Amino acid sequence: MLKRLFDIFLSTFGLICSSPLWILFGLAIILEDGLPIFYLQERVGRGGMTFKAIKFRSMIKDAEKGTGPVQAVENDPRVTKVGRILRATAMDELPQLLNILKGDMSFVGPRALRPREKEVYGNPDEINIENVPGCKERLAVRPGLTGMAQVYLPTDALRSEKFQYDLLYIKKQSFLLDLKLIFLSFWITFRGKWESREKKV
Repeated sequence: MLKRLFDIFLSTFGLICSSPLWILFGLAIILEDGLPIFYLQERVGRGGMTFKAIKFRSMIKDAEKGTGPVQAVENDPRVTKVGRILRATAMDELPQLLNILKGDMSFVGPRALRPREKEVYGNPDEINIENVPGCKERLAVRPGLTGMAQVYLPTDALRSEKFQYDLLYIKKQSFLLDLKLIFLSFWITFRGKWESREKKV
């Protein structure tokens, strides 16, 4: 209950304070690549239920046409110039404050993955995420805007490795740990290191 109340308060506060950025980012996206500004992605949430995560569009239109969901790679040609800035600072995920307010997500938790997303490294075949060890256990909690795997692992780390960090978070989760991960996330955003393939913190 405390975690949910904290999510409601912080997401409401974040939406109010970030409203000028929504206008700025929206105009930048339109000037470079036109509409739409936002991009809806199907994500897997708590209990395996799917929901629509809202993001600022950081890739060209129809970026996954013909390929389906594929992880972004370093210097991905599908990412726009504005998108590179948004992704490096995680500002493309700012609209997910609405998902947190709705209760689809929390500020801290396992990343909300996309159904049947293709991995670039290790296992390029299209697989069901339910078949990856640790997936079922991580779905016991709300997915997060940030988390241990997001903070401590590179973007292109294998799901099996990310899931181990997710399970460690679920085991050790506490209000103080959440505050620590939120603080580290702000530090990564400030340094523009979210897309880094090296150590982020």
